[in-house]
Amino acid sequence: MRTTGIIRSPAAALAALAGAQFTVMLATSIVNVALPQIRSGVGLSDGGTTWVVNAYGLAFGALLLAGGRAADLLGRRRVLLAGLALFAASSLAAGLAGSSPVLIAARAAQGLGAAAIAPAALALVMDLFPPGPGRGKALGIWGAVSGAGGAAGVLLGGVLTQAWGWPWIFYAVAIGAVLVLAAAAASVPTTQAQDSGRFDILGTATVTLALTVLVWSLTTARRAGWTDPAVLGGFTAAGALLTAFVLIERHHPSPLLPPRLFRTGRVAAGNLLMALLGSVWIALFFFLPLYQQQVLGSSPLVAGLGQLPLAFANMLGSALAPRLSRRIGATATVTGALLTEAAGLLWLSRISAHGSYTVDIFGPSVLIGVGLSVAFVQLTALSVEGVPARDAGLAGGLVNTTRQVGGAIGLAILATLAGTATTHAATHQPRLEALTAGYRTAFGISSAVLASTAALALLLSRRRTTVAPPTGRFVAQPAARHH
Repeated sequence: MRTTGIIRSPAAALAALAGAQFTVMLATSIVNVALPQIRSGVGLSDGGTTWVVNAYGLAFGALLLAGGRAADLLGRRRVLLAGLALFAASSLAAGLAGSSPVLIAARAAQGLGAAAIAPAALALVMDLFPPGPGRGKALGIWGAVSGAGGAAGVLLGGVLTQAWGWPWIFYAVAIGAVLVLAAAAASVPTTQAQDSGRFDILGTATVTLALTVLVWSLTTARRAGWTDPAVLGGFTAAGALLTAFVLIERHHPSPLLPPRLFRTGRVAAGNLLMALLGSVWIALFFFLPLYQQQVLGSSPLVAGLGQLPLAFANMLGSALAPRLSRRIGATATVTGALLTEAAGLLWLSRISAHGSYTVDIFGPSVLIGVGLSVAFVQLTALSVEGVPARDAGLAGGLVNTTRQVGGAIGLAILATLAGTATTHAATHQPRLEALTAGYRTAFGISSAVLASTAALALLLSRRRTTVAPPTGRFVAQPAARHH
């Protein structure tokens, strides 16, 4: 790493960078508990309610590659601080929004800021901690704050919504971003650009538009149907734009997604698995609070407090991930983690319209928290290790892209399927039973996706792609030597 500043305390720098990641993840889920109040406050439709979540996730995911590339070209610390400043300003704008278009636009701007923060912060962590036990601990902390941020968002969203109203969920994020900005400015060393190439404007615009059209089509299919001409046209346009992106990348001298990033095989495997994990991650924090409030009748505060077991389990899993990997092997660790989370979601698929938190939610939350955190740490390490230093920001952007875009697509698909199940059930069941049927469908499909992801992880390991233990060291081994 080339720096022009003195690192007074690597621990302080790591704390600031972890705080940046925590804030980004917090903003992903903090709106979920408050969605009913936001809907009535700014006059949102059903589709608009989903876009309060997806506007952030889509802008975040679609622009992460550009954010990672910008960090490599312009300097990681500089991009991090700029992203935090934008994040704080757009969060304040969201809290002040008096109409649904302004709120959704502010959420999209939040996503743009997050797209600069996440890859720059992860690349700086990789710079500060070279391969070895130190990096493994740093990635464990990274995994803990990432998962805990999602759970804490639901908790804080419930507390603030009930105490002072939904605008305060955005004011709190703005305050947190300002505090992290100050900490990062004081503790993170100044870095120079890692690459002197050109920015791929055409490729960035093409892939961003492609992902936007894809998620819009998936979201629209929920109310218009999968055979609607606009939906089919959207899917066709998204496919054409993604094809154009591939062609642009092949001929650009400094492509947004250079082929060298995938030469080891580990990056591709890690990102594929992370996309599948992400496809159920965001949806979990979307559906679970809605079930608690709309079916069980919990207040926003009680629904938020209900996320504490998941948050604690997440932190426990992140701490255990390095030890598990050393003891039973990296492949067994990530596979076991995915199956553990799948079991928790399968348990959730048995929720009842007349259930309770203790019976229906507590146990599954613990399993999901542990499995999610262990899998996240392992797959993050796999996705960023072994890449050239000049591409560290881009690799960080890519793994966040696959998780976030996977989450946006997964939420759109699961919301569509859950809505279809609810509509069908409503023809012969009371409202609460119909809503529960939709949530059961979402959780059951999520469980099946993760079980399939675990099987895919085993298949990839047999092809000599080793999931990285969070020590930062990779060892290519024959399948027979995997645990």
